[in-house]
Amino acid sequence: MIGMDLREVSAPIVVKTQRRRNLLTFLMVLGPGLIVMEADNDAGAVSTYTQAGAQYGTHLLWVLVLLLPITYFIQEMVARLGIVTGQGHAAMIYRRFGRWWGNFSLVDLQIANFLTLVTEFAAISLAMSHLGVSPFIAVPTSALALVSLVLTGSYLRWERIVIGLCLLDIAWFAMAAICGPNWGEAVHRALIPNLPKGGLSAGLVYLIIALVGTTIAPWQLFFQQSCVADKRLRFADLKWARLDTFIGAVFTILVAGAMMLVGDAAFRGHIKFDNPAQMAIDLLPMAGPFVKNALLLMMVNAAVLGTTTISLSSAWAYGEVKQWPHSLHKSVREAPGFYLVYAFCVFAAAGLVLIPNAPLQQIIVSVQVLAGLMLPSAIIFLQLMLNDRELLGDQYVNTRWNNIVNWCIITVLFALSLILAAQVLLPTFVPSL
Repeated sequence: MIGMDLREVSAPIVVKTQRRRNLLTFLMVLGPGLIVMEADNDAGAVSTYTQAGAQYGTHLLWVLVLLLPITYFIQEMVARLGIVTGQGHAAMIYRRFGRWWGNFSLVDLQIANFLTLVTEFAAISLAMSHLGVSPFIAVPTSALALVSLVLTGSYLRWERIVIGLCLLDIAWFAMAAICGPNWGEAVHRALIPNLPKGGLSAGLVYLIIALVGTTIAPWQLFFQQSCVADKRLRFADLKWARLDTFIGAVFTILVAGAMMLVGDAAFRGHIKFDNPAQMAIDLLPMAGPFVKNALLLMMVNAAVLGTTTISLSSAWAYGEVKQWPHSLHKSVREAPGFYLVYAFCVFAAAGLVLIPNAPLQQIIVSVQVLAGLMLPSAIIFLQLMLNDRELLGDQYVNTRWNNIVNWCIITVLFALSLILAAQVLLPTFVPSL
């Protein structure tokens, strides 16, 4: 029933009560919101959240709490825009702002997406190496599996598989519980903003920007809007799409918090953090074999989720701009360009990771920072489109509350970007670690 598409059901379904009718409608709509949120808990997120916990304990949990409403507000706008227009994000930027800005946003997206895909395969390489599997076997095999996942010509089949992968992240809660954090301290630091010893430093700001970049990424805007359009959601589905997005946001932040608590175990054990795969090995004496194996396998799961969604956001965006057939409802023969872009993204990123001695953890965190720096411009495009009454009509444009929240978000993100730039350009005047 989850993610079902009533258009693919041949026999009519008779629903006798309003409650069951609502449940059936929600299950039909469920998918894009949950997937776009939880898929952003990808390999980069695992690295960034566990690093935050390993370096600063539970001190940065409050950042995740602040990001919860922000993630929902942004992705709700994306879902609303996709349902009202029936088009993907890249197509709407071209339509609303013209070819120059359309090309600018598309190039931005493709560069950030490709670098992020490299981090996904880097995580697969790291995790599988610690499980005793050579990267030269694990990475190509993963790439082939990821391409095969979308070549079925069925959006519904892809969605059901990916929702199943999202739900596997429940394992993070078990890992966090086994690691035995101080729950009272964790709740206190989640609800009351605080800084670790040493105060605000370059390293801390860098990591906070990485947390923002991995929780709200530019590809999410393109993915969810294209996904909503490909799923063919209608105006009547909007309230259920909002619920889908809200559930996804809450689940994602809770999983992110669990990742940080697993990292906190390394902080309490005075374990030096190199990458989450090595941390899994180092935690073995303290947390046992379940945490070690589950952490490594969840790294792979996170990378698979990230790779399929990010590659699809690139393929959908490129197909929209080139006006190619671009739908998971279509076969490879019907939409060759769409599937070719997806496969190229996957195989090219996988090949780059196999270069010997690449600094994988540094690449992973740096890409999250890049996403955080690119996010303000992406949100500005979204903000302007959601205030276009000619495009959306009076019923679906942003409310005053939407606009206040969005401009506050944009202002904060620009401020973080300027602080990071100052630390890089003026290291003498801005303290660093």
